[in-house]
Amino acid sequence: MRVIAKKALREFWERQTDAEEQLKTWYKEASKAVWFSPNDIKSEYSKASILKSGRVVFNLCGNKYRLIVRINYTRSWVFIRFIGTHAEYDKIDADKI
Repeated sequence: MRVIAKKALREFWERQTDAEEQLKTWYKEASKAVWFSPNDIKSEYSKASILKSGRVVFNLCGNKYRLIVRINYTRSWVFIRFIGTHAEYDKIDADKI
């Protein structure tokens, strides 16, 4: 998969240094992944939440942080839509961000 907007991840881990290793690991795994459907993601990330419109929520650092991506399975693209604390996540509409 081609992960678009790694800069957002980098900027986040510069502010939240405890998330750096997990974000780097997630990026590396997602970049090498071949996901054709949400089931492929669930097989690797059982705690990921599959949302509408191709969005997926990943829990990071024991659910302290949330990462929302939008996936185009046909083109193998992963777009970073949001990364933030659990409290920040609660203030947004994950289906529309």
